[in-house]
Amino acid sequence: MGMRASKLYPQKDTEREDITLSLLSLIETDSSVTQRSIANQLGIALGLVNTYLKRCTRKGLIKVKQAPTRRYAYYLTPKGFVEKSHLTAQYLRSSFTFMRRAQSDCEQLLSELSLEGAKRVILLGDGDLANVILLLARNSNFSSVEVASWNSDPSSQDLSGLDADVYVVTCLESPLAVYKAALSKFGPARVKAPSILRLLDPEDLLRELGTKDFARS
Repeated sequence: MGMRASKLYPQKDTEREDITLSLLSLIETDSSVTQRSIANQLGIALGLVNTYLKRCTRKGLIKVKQAPTRRYAYYLTPKGFVEKSHLTAQYLRSSFTFMRRAQSDCEQLLSELSLEGAKRVILLGDGDLANVILLLARNSNFSSVEVASWNSDPSSQDLSGLDADVYVVTCLESPLAVYKAALSKFGPARVKAPSILRLLDPEDLLRELGTKDFARS
């Protein structure tokens, strides 16, 4: 399957299962894959790869054999194949649940924005959530819906040219950081987020941060 370790679902248990599934998929594809290659492909630390390999070995999901040139070869055990199948099904169920919930939440948000008279919308962060909104917006009366790639450190992003009636947080990698940066730049009245991101209202967020404005947070 070769999927990248997903950051779509922030819960620790689900993230651990995603990494395990990705690891088992890589080993099934290439038994000679190195720990460094796994780390690069999954986007995780080398030490974390070693931890997961040891955990999978203890659980009997993989077996390790000495290979030439002081390297190791990894193989899935029958139990490993069963676990991979189980995790794959679970991943697909989670993905489907997420997309169904995202569509419902985004439909509601777009309806509210339309009633408020918003015409120009900018999505802060590309990816799955932004794609959902772009598809839904095709049948809306917005004059423009554009995407700004705010997926990493928002402080390093170019803010020029981001002129819109409303800014919608759609970043899945670091939604809180993007939300705070947008609130500071554009003001609470012009920044929205689908409820699936579980972000606090601006006033509640200020109280949580213990500050009076977002520029100080």
